[in-house]
Amino acid sequence: QVQLVESGGGLVQAGGSLRLSCAASGSIFSINAMGWYRQAPGKQRELVGMITDGVTIEYADSVKGRCTISISRDNAKNTVYLQMNNLKPEDTAVYYCAARALPGTAAAAGQYDYWGQGTQVTVSS
Repeated sequence: QVQLVESGGGLVQAGGSLRLSCAASGSIFSINAMGWYRQAPGKQRELVGMITDGVTIEYADSVKGRCTISISRDNAKNTVYLQMNNLKPEDTAVYYCAARALPGTAAAAGQYDYWGQGTQVTVSS
């Protein structure tokens, strides 16, 4: 089992920045990909970006150039970060961290095995 805990959400003005963190613990050796998703009220959960095999990083077009995913590792825990800059009101959503065991890229939420509880990001205009 893998446990994911997100943190770092909050209220920020448009144009501001936030850095979200996702701490992964448990059977982290089984993880081959991690992703960040978001879900706004009344909308489907959508991919923000993913990191696969610890190296390959991809971003959704809506955040490309404004977001950066990075990862840090120690023996017991991996932490994945989502740095978001130049935030817009349309970035307002609950942001979720996800992890999957299978290698390779995976854009669909259903392809991930583990999810965090989410952290709220609100961008005011």
